[in-house]
Amino acid sequence: MSASLNYKSFSKEQQTMDNLEKQLICPICLEMFTKPVVILPCQHNLCRKCASDIFQASNPYLPTRGGTTVASGGRFRCPSCRHEVVLDRHGVYGLQRNLLVENIIDIYKQESTRPEKKSDQPMCEEHEEERINIYCLNCEVPTCSLCKVFGAHKDCQVAPLTHVFQRQKSELSDGIAILVGSNDRVQGVISQLEDTCKTIEIGFEAPPLQGQAAAPASGSGADSEPARHIFSFSWLNSLNE
Repeated sequence: MSASLNYKSFSKEQQTMDNLEKQLICPICLEMFTKPVVILPCQHNLCRKCASDIFQASNPYLPTRGGTTVASGGRFRCPSCRHEVVLDRHGVYGLQRNLLVENIIDIYKQESTRPEKKSDQPMCEEHEEERINIYCLNCEVPTCSLCKVFGAHKDCQVAPLTHVFQRQKSELSDGIAILVGSNDRVQGVISQLEDTCKTIEIGFEAPPLQGQAAAPASGSGADSEPARHIFSFSWLNSLNE
């Protein structure tokens, strides 16, 4: 129980970092924002270089110098919400920098460079230095050796965690194989029943031969008797299989 909580805590932390990274992606270059980051009037963010590229693409006839537009003023649309951004005489350099996002990027990069915990070796929450390596058969939870010696599971029966994993994996695989085989047999019975029904329907719908006298009403039941036998034998054989 304690191991699962520890593992879930690590997974939740990793998920939080992944969600944070998605919020720091520039919609133009699809990379993490490159400083300086500018904030548009619609509150969306862009790398300043990406904002400059959008501005130049939206105003291709404005004079440039060294790849930078030198004309004052202009406008372009936000790539996220299509809101029109009107620039003053300073161009994209007149847009306000988002120092908060830049600080978050720095913190994120620092956290990302830290060594990650090994997720394949969960540690015991009660004994932080002990790895989870055994399985309590009574409580049906993974635990550590110290918990077995003088902890909560000292009176329980335990087994190596890898052995329990392999056994449960084999049982699950065998159960799946049985279900698949049963499904195939059921489908075979259904196919036989469908074929039998079609045969009976064809026999009833076939017109009488020319020159053959119409059988009396009492004889019609006798003619259908073989068909009923065919259906009964087919059903019984399918069940026996």
